[in-house]
Amino acid sequence: MQHAVGAPLPPPHGPGIGHVGRPYQAQHPGHPGTPPIPPPPAPGQAPPLQGPGQAPPPPAPGQGPPPPTPGQAPPPQAPGQAPQHGWSGTGPTPPAREAVGHTGHVQLPPGGPVPLPAPPAEPGTGGATLAVLLIGPAGAGKTTVAKLWAARRRVPTAHVSLDDVREWVCSGFADPQAGWNDHSEAQYRLARRTCGFAARNFLANGISCILDDAVFPDRPVVGLGGWKRHVGPGLLPVVLLPGLEIVLERNAARSGNRRLSDEEVARIHGRMAGWYGSGLPIIDNSTYDVETTARVLDDVLARSIASPPAW
Repeated sequence: MQHAVGAPLPPPHGPGIGHVGRPYQAQHPGHPGTPPIPPPPAPGQAPPLQGPGQAPPPPAPGQGPPPPTPGQAPPPQAPGQAPQHGWSGTGPTPPAREAVGHTGHVQLPPGGPVPLPAPPAEPGTGGATLAVLLIGPAGAGKTTVAKLWAARRRVPTAHVSLDDVREWVCSGFADPQAGWNDHSEAQYRLARRTCGFAARNFLANGISCILDDAVFPDRPVVGLGGWKRHVGPGLLPVVLLPGLEIVLERNAARSGNRRLSDEEVARIHGRMAGWYGSGLPIIDNSTYDVETTARVLDDVLARSIASPPAW
């Protein structure tokens, strides 16, 4: 039997036992026997006042027992009765345990390797669920184009930028501009794996995902193999490669650690030229605005769905 912390122990119960465990005869000298029990109050009538040592009236038919008065212990429980909580007899319902694999009350399917999408039955990518990787040098407009393409689709589409994920590391961020070393490579690999995990889970729940990253064709560490491993064989890569003068101009408008030196921009752009002849679709958006580039990207992806590139 449970009792509130600090409450007195319940009195012993038995014939002739009254207030606080003292016999009724001791409380009422000259009055033998058990105390009289008054009749139950009529419906709608207040119960009569209870005198010292007087037993409480029985509850009316269909009515539960009255709550104990302050300082009085709760009544004993009947055999087989569930324990009561607190003074009111009702307590907080313990939370139900969540089943494994559930988030709240919605079960989410697990993310797996992304397969090749089925060709859409309408122009462009239509309502196809896609995993896209937009590749390009710094200043190519990858993030801006990817974000607009994702926003203009008429089906749910997410955008994840690898640079943004890398910068989730606030203290101890390994900036590649300070030199590419084991620390910066480890953080890059972690960010790429995190992006791949996000893309797989988005697609498993019916949401397309476009990723953007500066993937080099001549460096396996920062290459397509890792992206294919983390996302799946259905990943559709597209290269965004404007002219050098365009990326230099766009880089000059940047600030913070996103802005590179002109020499670094030229070096990266030169290495990106290795994508020519790779078999991947390449968009030269030197003369396109963002809106036009997003439309061209959608057309290129539609052709990639119909005839996936070999990579």
